[in-house]
Amino acid sequence: MRTLCASTLIGEFFVIGFAGLVAMKDDSLSMGTVWTVCGILMALSVLLCGMITRPGGVQLGWALQVVLILSGFIVPVMFFLGAVFAGLWWASVHFGRKIDEAKAKWAAQAEAQAQ
Repeated sequence: MRTLCASTLIGEFFVIGFAGLVAMKDDSLSMGTVWTVCGILMALSVLLCGMITRPGGVQLGWALQVVLILSGFIVPVMFFLGAVFAGLWWASVHFGRKIDEAKAKWAAQAEAQAQ
């Protein structure tokens, strides 16, 4: 699960950065505000890569997905991109858990055969 989720989060890191570049064009937003918010979200996406397997890691990832979708009120294309990444996040968690279960099963079978 960790690899799939981390890949999704790194993709989000870049999308958040590019959304910040687009948001800078909005005259009603200060550059400091845009980059403070984007910087926090970008840092969170990188930090979550290491926290995925810890308690609350997946839930923080879901919170990030919600924030990305809501950022569409500032950069409208983020409604679409946020939904795409929420789908990728779901797939990463869902299929990542299945892969982890399969790996554990194979390891148990290999250990049983070794005895």
